[in-house]
Amino acid sequence: MKQATWQEALPELLGALGETAWMVGWSFLIVTVFGIAIGVLLRLWASDGLTPNRPAYTIVGAVVNVARSLPFLILMIALIGFTRWLVGTAYGPTPAIVPLAVGAIPFYARVVEAALREVAPGKIEAAQVMGATTWDIVRKVLLPESLAGLVSGATLTLVTLIGYSTMSGVIGGGGVGDFALRYGYQRFNQPVLLMSVVLLIIIVQLVQTIGDTMVARMAHRRG
Repeated sequence: MKQATWQEALPELLGALGETAWMVGWSFLIVTVFGIAIGVLLRLWASDGLTPNRPAYTIVGAVVNVARSLPFLILMIALIGFTRWLVGTAYGPTPAIVPLAVGAIPFYARVVEAALREVAPGKIEAAQVMGATTWDIVRKVLLPESLAGLVSGATLTLVTLIGYSTMSGVIGGGGVGDFALRYGYQRFNQPVLLMSVVLLIIIVQLVQTIGDTMVARMAHRRG
């Protein structure tokens, strides 16, 4: 079988890139929403939080730790049945969103919790003295004051999701990982495989640069 050159494979790669953008984009949105929610709850329920709740913190924290400890490939395989029940199929870019989100939510939740811990206690106490409710403190103190850390963690999470998405190709999740596996590795086509790797490196560097720039601007404004 005649091997395709990287120029001939380029249209197929662009289609795979679109699949990667689809699964990573939606999973990142889900991770951001649920990660912030769980991270805020963990911070509130901690022993030094605004509403300490040791049993709730212990249970949720244990679930988060267990989920974080699972290798993504194993988690993806373990969730095949749940993904099929939820989406109707277990293969393709859309079903891949499920394990991507489940795998990254615990990671970002801990990042959020750590970022919220960096907020100066004096600012929280000042808000309490002025009669602010817990929800007011979360919205007007904790989240705004930790925004740079949240964006930095979100950037790291997005880079992690891009890496996870390449692994979804192993079980038919589509995307650049699936393209590299089928058109590069399995056909011993090194130029096509190299092109896939270079494209992922460029995307990750671009995401990291944008995220670092946003964090630096936030730090400059606060300074």
